[in-house]
Order: sequence, then structure tokens, then C-alpha cells
Amino acid sequence: MSDDPRDLDALRRRLAAFAAARHWEQYHIPKNLAAALSVEASELLEIFQWLTPEQSARVMTDPDTAHRVRDEVADVLAYLLQFCDVLDVDPLAALEAKIERNETRFPVPGGTGETGGPEG
Repeated sequence: MSDDPRDLDALRRRLAAFAAARHWEQYHIPKNLAAALSVEASELLEIFQWLTPEQSARVMTDPDTAHRVRDEVADVLAYLLQFCDVLDVDPLAALEAKIERNETRFPVPGGTGETGGPEG
């Protein structure tokens, strides 16, 4: 186990301890965490809602907007990690398995470097 505070397992434990210290575990059921995750993802989307593609590509150049983006990313990740903790899902293993399935589902066309549509 890593002592790096940025280690996902360490962050999951820290989030669990934070919630436990406040007696919030009773609210951390899959339905509530999924809803909270959706809300936070929507708050991230709200930052980009009316921006042009060019403006959205430069969003991190404005310090206030960049701070908002980082906060919403943190909220999304926190709720995702808590969701995974409650359901005993290893998020890195889930992502690795999904990437492997997508590599099979969406092979590189003809090996020419062409790209297909977005994966899902």
C-alpha cells in the first residue's frame, strides 16, 4: 500500500473517515451517491454550458473558472470514489476492463490510425 496521499485507496479511506466522523454513512447508499455524482457532473457541465468550442478549450486560463473546474472535478471524483467504496468496486480495475472491452469493440480501422466514434 502506498503512503502517497494521492493514492486512490488512501483517498477512499480518507473520504470514508471524513463521512464516519460526521455520521454520514447512513446517507451514503448507492442511490444517494449516484444522484450526488450526477448533480456534481452537471455542475461541471454548467461551467461549459454556453461556451464555444474555442472558449471551452481555454477555460483553464481564467483563474476563477479554473478554480471552479477543479472544485467540480474534485466533487465528481469524491462521489465516484465513495460510490465505489459502498459497492466494493475497484475503479481502476473497472476502467481497465472497460478499456479492454472498447479496444475489442472498436478496433483501429485498417490500422491506418483512423478514428471512429466515441466509446460508451
